[in-house]
Amino acid sequence: MSKKYDIVFNRPAFSGKEMEYIAQALDSAHLSGDGQFTGKCSALLTEILGIKKALLTTSCTHALELSALLLNIEPGDEVILPSFTFVSTANAFILRGAKPIFVDIRPDTLNMDEKLIESRITKKTRAIVPVHYGGVGCEMDTICAIASKHKIAIVEDNAHGLFAKYKGKYLGTFGAMATQSFHETKNFQCGEGGALLINDEQYVERAEIIREKGTDRKKFFRGQVDKYSWVDIGSSFLPSEILTAVLYAQFENRLKIQNQRKSLWERYAESLADWASKQGIRIAQAGEDCEHSHHVFYLILNSLQDRDSLAALLADQGILAVHHYVPLHSSKMGLSLSGENLDLPVTDYVSDRLLRLPLYNSLTFEQQDKVIETVKKFTSKSPKGNTRLNSALAYF
Repeated sequence: MSKKYDIVFNRPAFSGKEMEYIAQALDSAHLSGDGQFTGKCSALLTEILGIKKALLTTSCTHALELSALLLNIEPGDEVILPSFTFVSTANAFILRGAKPIFVDIRPDTLNMDEKLIESRITKKTRAIVPVHYGGVGCEMDTICAIASKHKIAIVEDNAHGLFAKYKGKYLGTFGAMATQSFHETKNFQCGEGGALLINDEQYVERAEIIREKGTDRKKFFRGQVDKYSWVDIGSSFLPSEILTAVLYAQFENRLKIQNQRKSLWERYAESLADWASKQGIRIAQAGEDCEHSHHVFYLILNSLQDRDSLAALLADQGILAVHHYVPLHSSKMGLSLSGENLDLPVTDYVSDRLLRLPLYNSLTFEQQDKVIETVKKFTSKSPKGNTRLNSALAYF
Protein backbone atom coordinates (compact mmCIF):
# COMPACT_ATOMS: atom_id res chain seq x y z
CA MET A 1 0.00 0.00 0.00
CA SER A 2 1.34 3.45 -0.89
CA LYS A 3 2.17 5.83 1.92
CA LYS A 4 -0.41 8.43 2.92
CA TYR A 5 0.89 12.01 3.08
CA ASP A 6 -0.55 14.88 5.10
CA ILE A 7 1.00 17.34 2.64
CA VAL A 8 1.10 16.02 -0.90
CA PHE A 9 3.38 17.29 -3.64
CA ASN A 10 0.48 18.44 -5.80
CA ARG A 11 -3.27 18.71 -5.44
CA PRO A 12 -5.62 19.92 -8.20
CA ALA A 13 -7.79 22.76 -6.92
CA PHE A 14 -10.95 24.45 -8.09
CA SER A 15 -10.70 28.23 -8.20
CA GLY A 16 -14.21 29.49 -8.88
CA LYS A 17 -16.99 28.49 -11.26
CA GLU A 18 -15.71 25.10 -12.44
CA MET A 19 -18.79 23.16 -11.32
CA GLU A 20 -21.16 25.82 -12.68
CA TYR A 21 -19.46 25.78 -16.08
CA ILE A 22 -19.38 21.98 -16.19
CA ALA A 23 -23.15 22.04 -15.65
CA GLN A 24 -23.51 24.61 -18.45
CA ALA A 25 -21.49 22.40 -20.77
CA LEU A 26 -23.68 19.41 -19.93
CA ASP A 27 -26.84 21.46 -20.52
CA SER A 28 -25.57 22.75 -23.86
CA ALA A 29 -25.78 19.31 -25.47
CA HIS A 30 -22.37 19.99 -27.01
CA LEU A 31 -19.73 17.97 -25.20
CA SER A 32 -17.31 17.37 -28.06
CA GLY A 33 -14.55 19.78 -29.03
CA ASP A 34 -14.72 23.42 -30.08
CA GLY A 35 -17.89 24.42 -28.26
CA GLN A 36 -18.44 27.62 -26.29
CA PHE A 37 -15.84 27.04 -23.57
CA THR A 38 -13.13 25.92 -25.96
CA GLY A 39 -13.83 29.09 -27.92
CA LYS A 40 -13.65 31.26 -24.80
CA CYS A 41 -10.34 29.74 -23.74
CA SER A 42 -8.86 30.16 -27.21
CA ALA A 43 -10.04 33.75 -27.47
CA LEU A 44 -8.67 34.64 -24.04
CA LEU A 45 -5.23 33.22 -24.86
CA THR A 46 -5.16 34.89 -28.27
CA GLU A 47 -6.13 38.28 -26.87
CA ILE A 48 -3.91 38.35 -23.78
CA LEU A 49 -0.82 36.92 -25.45
CA GLY A 50 -1.31 38.82 -28.71
CA ILE A 51 -0.76 35.77 -30.90
CA LYS A 52 -2.20 34.72 -34.26
CA LYS A 53 -4.09 31.68 -32.99
CA ALA A 54 -4.50 29.50 -29.91
CA LEU A 55 -5.74 25.98 -30.57
CA LEU A 56 -6.78 23.92 -27.54
CA THR A 57 -5.58 20.31 -27.52
CA THR A 58 -5.99 17.27 -25.31
CA SER A 59 -2.46 17.67 -23.92
CA CYS A 60 0.81 19.52 -24.32
CA THR A 61 2.13 16.27 -25.80
CA HIS A 62 -0.46 16.52 -28.58
CA ALA A 63 0.36 20.19 -29.12
CA LEU A 64 4.02 19.24 -29.59
CA GLU A 65 3.05 16.46 -32.00
CA LEU A 66 0.92 18.94 -33.93
CA SER A 67 3.90 21.30 -34.19
CA ALA A 68 6.06 18.50 -35.61
CA LEU A 69 3.41 17.76 -38.24
CA LEU A 70 3.19 21.44 -39.17
CA LEU A 71 6.97 21.62 -39.64
CA ASN A 72 6.88 18.52 -41.87
CA ILE A 73 9.50 16.81 -39.75
CA GLU A 74 10.82 13.75 -41.59
CA PRO A 75 13.19 10.82 -40.95
CA GLY A 76 16.76 12.07 -40.83
CA ASP A 77 15.89 15.55 -39.56
CA GLU A 78 17.47 16.80 -36.34
CA VAL A 79 15.84 18.73 -33.52
CA ILE A 80 17.83 20.53 -30.81
CA LEU A 81 16.45 20.35 -27.27
CA PRO A 82 17.60 20.03 -23.67
CA SER A 83 18.08 16.61 -22.14
CA PHE A 84 16.61 17.92 -18.89
CA THR A 85 12.94 17.83 -19.91
CA PHE A 86 9.92 15.56 -20.02
CA VAL A 87 9.91 12.83 -22.66
CA SER A 88 7.13 14.46 -24.69
CA THR A 89 9.50 17.23 -25.80
CA ALA A 90 11.52 14.60 -27.67
CA ASN A 91 8.82 12.06 -28.50
CA ALA A 92 6.79 14.49 -30.60
CA PHE A 93 9.61 14.80 -33.11
CA ILE A 94 10.93 11.25 -32.83
CA LEU A 95 7.49 10.00 -33.88
CA ARG A 96 8.15 11.74 -37.20
CA GLY A 97 11.58 10.10 -37.54
CA ALA A 98 13.76 12.96 -36.27
CA LYS A 99 16.93 12.54 -34.24
CA PRO A 100 17.13 14.41 -30.91
CA ILE A 101 20.23 16.55 -30.46
CA PHE A 102 20.65 17.08 -26.73
CA VAL A 103 22.17 20.23 -25.24
CA ASP A 104 23.28 20.86 -21.66
CA ILE A 105 21.46 23.30 -19.38
CA ARG A 106 22.51 26.48 -17.61
CA PRO A 107 23.33 25.96 -13.93
CA ASP A 108 21.41 29.06 -12.86
CA THR A 109 17.99 28.72 -14.53
CA LEU A 110 18.23 25.04 -15.59
CA ASN A 111 17.21 26.12 -19.09
CA MET A 112 18.97 25.02 -22.27
CA ASP A 113 22.39 26.69 -22.46
CA GLU A 114 22.01 29.08 -25.38
CA LYS A 115 25.82 29.30 -25.77
CA LEU A 116 25.93 25.62 -26.78
CA ILE A 117 23.17 25.61 -29.38
CA GLU A 118 25.00 26.88 -32.45
CA SER A 119 27.74 24.25 -32.20
CA ARG A 120 25.07 21.53 -32.46
CA ILE A 121 23.45 22.89 -35.64
CA THR A 122 23.97 20.93 -38.86
CA LYS A 123 22.39 20.97 -42.31
CA LYS A 124 19.82 18.53 -40.94
CA THR A 125 18.61 20.78 -38.11
CA ARG A 126 14.93 21.59 -38.51
CA ALA A 127 13.89 22.97 -35.14
CA ILE A 128 15.14 24.33 -31.82
CA VAL A 129 12.91 23.51 -28.84
CA PRO A 130 13.69 25.65 -25.78
CA VAL A 131 11.98 24.49 -22.59
CA HIS A 132 11.17 27.26 -20.10
CA TYR A 133 11.93 25.25 -16.97
CA GLY A 134 9.76 26.15 -14.01
CA GLY A 135 8.28 29.01 -16.02
CA VAL A 136 11.59 30.91 -16.08
CA GLY A 137 12.29 32.16 -19.58
CA CYS A 138 15.17 30.87 -21.67
CA GLU A 139 17.54 33.46 -23.15
CA MET A 140 15.25 34.04 -26.10
CA ASP A 141 17.12 37.01 -27.59
CA THR A 142 20.12 34.79 -28.26
CA ILE A 143 18.09 31.75 -29.28
CA CYS A 144 15.96 33.77 -31.71
CA ALA A 145 19.08 35.34 -33.25
CA ILE A 146 20.64 31.89 -33.79
CA ALA A 147 17.42 30.49 -35.27
CA SER A 148 17.04 33.47 -37.59
CA LYS A 149 20.66 33.26 -38.75
CA HIS A 150 20.30 29.59 -39.68
CA LYS A 151 16.64 29.80 -40.81
CA ILE A 152 15.50 27.23 -38.23
CA ALA A 153 12.05 27.17 -36.62
CA ILE A 154 11.62 27.62 -32.87
CA VAL A 155 8.96 25.66 -30.99
CA GLU A 156 8.78 26.79 -27.37
CA ASP A 157 7.87 24.10 -24.86
CA ASN A 158 6.11 26.40 -22.42
CA ALA A 159 4.35 23.73 -20.36
CA HIS A 160 5.44 25.47 -17.14
CA GLY A 161 5.22 29.11 -18.11
CA LEU A 162 1.82 30.40 -19.17
CA PHE A 163 1.55 34.18 -18.54
CA ALA A 164 5.22 34.41 -17.54
CA LYS A 165 7.44 36.90 -19.36
CA TYR A 166 10.98 37.34 -20.67
CA LYS A 167 12.04 40.99 -20.94
CA GLY A 168 8.43 42.08 -20.75
CA LYS A 169 7.19 39.74 -23.49
CA TYR A 170 5.06 36.68 -22.81
CA LEU A 171 6.72 33.29 -23.03
CA GLY A 172 5.22 31.34 -25.89
CA THR A 173 5.25 34.36 -28.22
CA PHE A 174 8.87 34.16 -29.47
CA GLY A 175 8.89 31.05 -31.63
CA ALA A 176 6.93 30.14 -34.73
CA MET A 177 4.87 28.05 -32.33
CA ALA A 178 4.67 27.23 -28.64
CA THR A 179 2.94 24.61 -26.55
CA GLN A 180 1.12 24.79 -23.21
CA SER A 181 0.08 22.20 -20.66
CA PHE A 182 -3.05 22.17 -18.53
CA HIS A 183 -2.25 18.89 -16.79
CA GLU A 184 -3.40 18.69 -13.18
CA THR A 185 0.13 19.50 -11.99
CA LYS A 186 0.23 22.85 -13.77
CA ASN A 187 -0.71 26.33 -12.54
CA PHE A 188 -3.87 26.31 -14.67
CA GLN A 189 -5.33 22.85 -15.03
CA CYS A 190 -8.26 20.81 -16.24
CA GLY A 191 -6.90 17.33 -15.51
CA GLU A 192 -5.50 16.76 -19.00
CA GLY A 193 -5.23 19.47 -21.62
CA GLY A 194 -2.94 21.64 -23.69
CA ALA A 195 -2.73 24.28 -26.37
CA LEU A 196 -0.75 25.10 -29.47
CA LEU A 197 0.06 28.80 -29.71
CA ILE A 198 0.78 29.96 -33.26
CA ASN A 199 2.77 33.13 -33.86
CA ASP A 200 3.56 32.60 -37.54
CA GLU A 201 0.39 33.02 -39.56
CA GLN A 202 1.54 30.66 -42.30
CA TYR A 203 0.75 27.72 -39.97
CA VAL A 204 -2.76 28.71 -38.89
CA GLU A 205 -4.90 27.23 -41.66
CA ARG A 206 -3.03 23.93 -41.84
CA ALA A 207 -3.00 23.62 -38.04
CA GLU A 208 -6.81 23.81 -38.06
CA ILE A 209 -6.94 21.09 -40.71
CA ILE A 210 -4.51 18.70 -39.01
CA ARG A 211 -6.24 19.23 -35.65
CA GLU A 212 -9.58 18.29 -37.29
CA LYS A 213 -8.45 14.84 -38.48
CA GLY A 214 -7.04 16.26 -41.72
CA THR A 215 -10.35 17.78 -42.85
CA ASP A 216 -11.32 21.34 -43.77
CA ARG A 217 -14.21 21.20 -41.29
CA LYS A 218 -13.42 24.66 -39.93
CA LYS A 219 -13.85 26.16 -43.39
CA PHE A 220 -17.24 24.43 -43.65
CA PHE A 221 -18.44 25.96 -40.37
CA ARG A 222 -17.25 29.38 -41.53
CA GLY A 223 -19.18 28.97 -44.78
CA GLN A 224 -16.03 28.94 -46.92
CA VAL A 225 -16.83 25.54 -48.46
CA ASP A 226 -20.21 23.83 -49.01
CA LYS A 227 -19.00 20.54 -47.47
CA TYR A 228 -15.87 19.39 -45.73
CA SER A 229 -13.62 16.52 -46.74
CA TRP A 230 -10.24 14.92 -46.14
CA VAL A 231 -7.51 17.25 -47.45
CA ASP A 232 -4.36 16.52 -45.40
CA ILE A 233 -2.89 14.25 -42.77
CA GLY A 234 -4.32 14.73 -39.31
CA SER A 235 -5.49 13.33 -36.02
CA SER A 236 -7.96 14.02 -33.22
CA PHE A 237 -6.54 16.71 -30.95
CA LEU A 238 -9.71 18.43 -29.67
CA PRO A 239 -10.47 18.43 -25.92
CA SER A 240 -14.03 17.99 -24.69
CA GLU A 241 -16.17 20.90 -23.53
CA ILE A 242 -16.17 19.55 -19.98
CA LEU A 243 -12.39 19.96 -19.81
CA THR A 244 -12.39 23.44 -21.27
CA ALA A 245 -15.24 24.48 -18.97
CA VAL A 246 -12.95 23.69 -16.04
CA LEU A 247 -10.05 25.47 -17.72
CA TYR A 248 -12.04 28.63 -18.45
CA ALA A 249 -12.98 28.93 -14.78
CA GLN A 250 -9.28 28.71 -13.96
CA PHE A 251 -8.45 31.40 -16.52
CA GLU A 252 -11.07 33.70 -15.04
CA ASN A 253 -9.21 33.48 -11.72
CA ARG A 254 -5.74 33.67 -13.25
CA LEU A 255 -4.63 36.69 -11.21
CA LYS A 256 -5.71 35.06 -7.95
CA ILE A 257 -3.91 31.85 -8.89
CA GLN A 258 -0.76 33.67 -9.98
CA ASN A 259 -0.66 35.78 -6.80
CA GLN A 260 -1.18 32.76 -4.56
CA ARG A 261 1.66 30.84 -6.21
CA LYS A 262 3.90 33.90 -6.10
CA SER A 263 3.30 34.28 -2.37
CA LEU A 264 4.09 30.62 -1.75
CA TRP A 265 7.20 30.67 -3.92
CA GLU A 266 8.54 33.83 -2.27
CA ARG A 267 7.85 32.49 1.24
CA TYR A 268 9.96 29.42 0.41
CA ALA A 269 12.75 31.57 -1.03
CA GLU A 270 12.87 34.02 1.88
CA SER A 271 12.47 31.43 4.62
CA LEU A 272 15.08 29.01 3.29
CA ALA A 273 17.71 31.46 2.03
CA ASP A 274 19.90 31.54 5.17
CA TRP A 275 19.61 27.80 5.80
CA ALA A 276 20.51 27.01 2.19
CA SER A 277 23.51 29.38 2.22
CA LYS A 278 24.94 27.75 5.34
CA GLN A 279 24.45 24.27 3.93
CA GLY A 280 25.89 25.13 0.50
CA ILE A 281 22.52 24.21 -1.02
CA ARG A 282 21.07 26.09 -3.98
CA ILE A 283 17.44 27.13 -4.10
CA ALA A 284 15.29 27.92 -7.13
CA GLN A 285 16.36 30.96 -9.14
CA ALA A 286 13.93 33.59 -10.41
CA GLY A 287 16.04 34.40 -13.47
CA GLU A 288 17.14 37.82 -14.66
CA ASP A 289 14.87 39.79 -16.99
CA CYS A 290 12.03 37.37 -16.18
CA GLU A 291 8.62 37.51 -14.60
CA HIS A 292 8.35 33.80 -13.99
CA SER A 293 5.26 31.68 -13.32
CA HIS A 294 6.26 30.38 -9.87
CA HIS A 295 5.56 26.89 -11.10
CA VAL A 296 8.35 24.97 -9.34
CA PHE A 297 10.29 25.52 -6.13
CA TYR A 298 13.33 23.29 -5.93
CA LEU A 299 16.47 22.69 -3.90
CA ILE A 300 19.74 21.45 -5.38
CA LEU A 301 21.38 19.37 -2.69
CA ASN A 302 25.09 18.53 -2.46
CA SER A 303 24.73 14.86 -3.38
CA LEU A 304 22.25 12.19 -4.39
CA GLN A 305 22.54 10.81 -0.86
CA ASP A 306 21.60 14.19 0.62
CA ARG A 307 18.63 14.50 -1.72
CA ASP A 308 17.30 11.10 -0.75
CA SER A 309 17.93 11.78 2.94
CA LEU A 310 15.99 15.06 2.87
CA ALA A 311 13.14 13.44 0.93
CA ALA A 312 13.03 10.68 3.57
CA LEU A 313 13.03 13.23 6.41
CA LEU A 314 10.11 15.05 4.83
CA ALA A 315 8.27 11.76 4.20
CA ASP A 316 8.64 10.85 7.88
CA GLN A 317 6.73 14.06 8.66
CA GLY A 318 4.01 13.24 6.14
CA ILE A 319 5.36 15.53 3.41
CA LEU A 320 5.89 14.40 -0.17
CA ALA A 321 8.80 16.01 -2.06
CA VAL A 322 9.93 14.61 -5.40
CA HIS A 323 12.84 14.83 -7.82
CA HIS A 324 12.39 15.63 -11.49
CA TYR A 325 13.56 14.30 -14.87
CA VAL A 326 15.87 11.41 -15.56
CA PRO A 327 18.00 13.06 -18.28
CA LEU A 328 16.85 11.95 -21.71
CA HIS A 329 20.40 11.54 -23.01
CA SER A 330 21.19 8.91 -20.36
CA SER A 331 17.89 7.00 -20.65
CA LYS A 332 17.60 3.71 -22.54
CA MET A 333 15.62 5.33 -25.34
CA GLY A 334 17.81 8.42 -25.48
CA LEU A 335 20.99 6.39 -25.78
CA SER A 336 19.49 4.31 -28.60
CA LEU A 337 18.46 7.41 -30.54
CA SER A 338 21.31 9.85 -30.11
CA GLY A 339 24.10 7.44 -30.96
CA GLU A 340 26.42 9.52 -28.78
CA ASN A 341 27.99 9.16 -25.37
CA LEU A 342 27.21 12.72 -24.34
CA ASP A 343 28.91 14.64 -21.56
CA LEU A 344 26.28 17.00 -20.17
CA PRO A 345 27.76 17.77 -16.74
CA VAL A 346 25.24 20.31 -15.49
CA THR A 347 22.28 18.15 -16.52
CA ASP A 348 23.74 15.09 -14.79
CA TYR A 349 24.67 17.03 -11.66
CA VAL A 350 21.28 18.69 -11.28
CA SER A 351 19.27 15.55 -12.03
CA ASP A 352 20.92 13.66 -9.17
CA ARG A 353 20.44 16.47 -6.64
CA LEU A 354 17.26 18.38 -7.41
CA LEU A 355 14.32 18.03 -5.02
CA ARG A 356 10.99 19.80 -5.57
CA LEU A 357 8.98 20.96 -2.58
CA PRO A 358 5.15 20.93 -2.47
CA LEU A 359 3.73 23.88 -4.39
CA TYR A 360 0.12 23.97 -5.53
CA ASN A 361 -2.72 26.45 -5.70
CA SER A 362 -4.48 25.38 -2.49
CA LEU A 363 -1.37 24.85 -0.33
CA THR A 364 -1.91 26.82 2.88
CA PHE A 365 0.71 28.91 4.65
CA GLU A 366 0.29 26.64 7.69
CA GLN A 367 1.11 23.59 5.58
CA GLN A 368 4.00 25.41 3.96
CA ASP A 369 5.41 26.39 7.37
CA LYS A 370 5.55 22.70 8.29
CA VAL A 371 7.50 21.98 5.10
CA ILE A 372 9.91 24.86 5.81
CA GLU A 373 10.45 23.86 9.45
CA THR A 374 11.19 20.26 8.44
CA VAL A 375 13.61 21.27 5.69
CA LYS A 376 15.53 23.47 8.13
CA LYS A 377 16.16 20.46 10.37
CA PHE A 378 18.24 18.87 7.62
CA THR A 379 22.03 19.10 7.75
CA SER A 380 24.08 18.22 4.68
CA LYS A 381 26.59 15.43 5.16
CA SER A 382 28.26 15.92 1.78
CA PRO A 383 30.98 18.31 0.55
CA LYS A 384 29.47 21.61 -0.50
CA GLY A 385 29.30 22.52 -4.16
CA ASN A 386 30.86 20.95 -7.23
CA THR A 387 33.92 22.10 -9.14
CA ARG A 388 32.38 21.60 -12.59
CA LEU A 389 29.13 23.25 -11.58
CA ASN A 390 30.89 26.21 -9.96
CA SER A 391 33.00 26.68 -13.07
CA ALA A 392 29.85 26.64 -15.17
CA LEU A 393 28.18 29.21 -12.91
CA ALA A 394 31.23 31.47 -13.22
CA TYR A 395 30.85 31.25 -17.01
CA PHE A 396 27.55 33.12 -16.84
